[in-house]
Amino acid sequence: MNRGAEFRRRARIGALCAALLAAGGAGAAPEADLWPHWTAHDPTSRAVIDHKAWDGLLARFVRAGPDGSNRFAYGRVGADDRAMLDAYVDTLAGRAIGGFARPEQKAFWINLYNALTVRVVLDRYPVGSIRDIDISPGLFADGPWGAELVSVEGEALTLDDIEHRILRPVWRDPRVHYALNCAAVGCPQLAGDAYTGAAVERQLDLAAHAFVNHPRGVESTRDGVSLSRIYDWYADDFGADRSALFAHLSRFASPPLAAILARRPRIAGYRYDWALNDAAPEPTEAARDR
Repeated sequence: MNRGAEFRRRARIGALCAALLAAGGAGAAPEADLWPHWTAHDPTSRAVIDHKAWDGLLARFVRAGPDGSNRFAYGRVGADDRAMLDAYVDTLAGRAIGGFARPEQKAFWINLYNALTVRVVLDRYPVGSIRDIDISPGLFADGPWGAELVSVEGEALTLDDIEHRILRPVWRDPRVHYALNCAAVGCPQLAGDAYTGAAVERQLDLAAHAFVNHPRGVESTRDGVSLSRIYDWYADDFGADRSALFAHLSRFASPPLAAILARRPRIAGYRYDWALNDAAPEPTEAARDR
């Protein structure tokens, strides 16, 4: 079994474990496992990747939801818009991304991940949750994350590849989790504009601030703080222990939340809402995983 196939096998097991354990304490997620091919870059490159098409689609279809976090109006996407999305993905897929500088690459992979996620939902819309799109290979397929969706530089890629074999291990930046949208209400929101190489660091800070200060990220309760399961599934990315996690959260917390975190409250639990981030009437409680 080659390394790519082995990673995908372990990723599917991790995703299954996460789904099985989501209702109760510890979760599981695929490990960051570097794919060396994608470490190539040119620090002297000044080339810029055009993300205007994706920017336009986001401007048209991202809407603020009733809780203040963004939703995507999947049901309003027409044939011309879908053609524009397909053309954008094809344009990115045609890039020799190894010849770009790191900031351009970072924005490239974030935008590609998010565009592919929107496209895979549109392919099967209407759907109540992205987890219902069971196109990943294997008996215990859960969601689309293990399915090969695009080829870049001749390499077939899955969403898991982009997140766990490229973005996480190459950059080792926990803020990446705030930029990647998995089409779930509990996920960090899909930004209303495209990431760009010139602005990606500022955009990541804004995304982190938006999630940390929203109840789906961190919520103060009488029992302590309730956190998104992202901080459980990817605990190692946010620090070695609770102190490191709280330091990370405090970096992006508003003053009132920072004051609460400074008291080092207990973690009262984790939660995540897998309902689709659709700009439509709110789903019923049956679609939620708390």
